[in-house]
Amino acid sequence: MAAKPKWFRRPTCRKSVSSPFRSPSPPPRDHRGGAEPFANGRGAALSAYDARRRAEVGPIQDLTEQDLVNLRRTIYLTIMSSVGFEECAHKLMKLDIRSGLEMELCNMLIECCSQERTYLRYYGLLGQRFCVMTKAWQEAFDKAFEEQYAMIHRLETNKLRNVAKFFAHLLETDALPWTCLEYVRLNEEETTSSSRIFVKILCQELA
Repeated sequence: MAAKPKWFRRPTCRKSVSSPFRSPSPPPRDHRGGAEPFANGRGAALSAYDARRRAEVGPIQDLTEQDLVNLRRTIYLTIMSSVGFEECAHKLMKLDIRSGLEMELCNMLIECCSQERTYLRYYGLLGQRFCVMTKAWQEAFDKAFEEQYAMIHRLETNKLRNVAKFFAHLLETDALPWTCLEYVRLNEEETTSSSRIFVKILCQELA
């Protein structure tokens, strides 16, 4: 057998290093031989601290508006998947939209209407159904008219035409009060080319 070189050393037994695969060590024992007296009560103490902390801070508030996003998605899918306006109105009423969120439905309905290539009477009948239902919905569509007219210069010609025909239908059927026309001020300073086209199409549909 050949002689081993001088640098060769037989590996010595070293102290074992803790491994994540080793079983956890048992809890420390007290002088009486039992387990650590506070080991079982540590979770309860932390739970009590968390509860006390929540009471001081108050309930957690969701600032991501995820519920609002989900509501808009549900309204959009309901409008686009319904066969007729009566079925759509029934499904939307079953959503039980809470007070203060009526504008979400109005804006989504107008947005869907403006995205169509040509105006569909389906949207006008749907808006009419909600307007004659309660005063709150009528006021919501009145406010929607004010907002749409204020931002009418941002719309393309096709979208502008669809929105004008939508509100013309509501005015023609008396679903929307004619007092909403108070937001229209016909003068050179407060009108744009888009707003004048909007008023032109609106009047042509009412003629």
